[in-house]
Amino acid sequence: LVLHGNVQATTQVLHFCAANEIGVHWLSHGGFYVGALSAGAGPVQRRNRQFLALGDASLKVRLCGRLIQAKSENQLRYLLRLTRGDEALRGPEQDQSFNTIRGVIKEIDRVLSQAMETMQKASSPVEKDALSLSIIDSLRGLEGAASRTYFELLPSVLNLQPEDFLYFSGRNRRPPKDPFNALLSFGYALLYKDCIAALLAVGLEPSFGFLHTPRSAAYPLALDLMDLFRSILWDIPLIGSVNRKQWTKEDFEVNGKQVWLNPPGRRKAIALYEARKAEKWKHPVLEYSLSYSRTIELEARLLE
Repeated sequence: LVLHGNVQATTQVLHFCAANEIGVHWLSHGGFYVGALSAGAGPVQRRNRQFLALGDASLKVRLCGRLIQAKSENQLRYLLRLTRGDEALRGPEQDQSFNTIRGVIKEIDRVLSQAMETMQKASSPVEKDALSLSIIDSLRGLEGAASRTYFELLPSVLNLQPEDFLYFSGRNRRPPKDPFNALLSFGYALLYKDCIAALLAVGLEPSFGFLHTPRSAAYPLALDLMDLFRSILWDIPLIGSVNRKQWTKEDFEVNGKQVWLNPPGRRKAIALYEARKAEKWKHPVLEYSLSYSRTIELEARLLE
């Protein structure tokens, strides 16, 4: 049960949901995740194993490296698919700047190679916590560089005209300052909610992660899990809908420098997200087809 904005839930409803193991999630008017209700105390033994495992410096480093590799590869594959056969959009071979798709692809590929090299330092047990923290900080820096490069190039693949209300000039949030960032943030809030629900369903503690640090109200492990799905579950369908001109000025509300989705816009975004979650694909490890919605929970179970 996902409540957007100032929606009231009676005590009877909350008791019913708790008794039937139905998660209740609250999102703000702008789509930010507020909190959740989950039933019971949860599987204590699984959480004990989680704390012990993430106290292992070597394992933590390997998880960080694998996650960054997966996220960057998703972004790289999507850019390659978007620009397949379009040499004009990719830019000249000799152009290595971040103003062309080719330059961004080379930068993300460089980040991936450097992440793999950093990972090699964790191939043997990490003996000192200071060393493991240094490696993880390096990996975080690489992940940040790849993400910045990816978002800097997104305007090039968006089919937007100067007269369009929908515009994008780089990633910003808290609050979003343009319509495309409002869409990105709202979709990520929906994905964040699903990642928390999946982690709670398998008995993991979402506030104890490995790549993200607990610097805000957001759960670090949910943010870790999200990185596997940001491009797949939201960037791809969103960019497709933007390029098909499915969004209009009537889907947004502007308050000073802040831009939010209004109720009709939120309904449209939720429909787009839910349709994407219902799509099926063949899992590369288990080799059978399942929906993206099921995949989120599956990845949480594989992590557990």
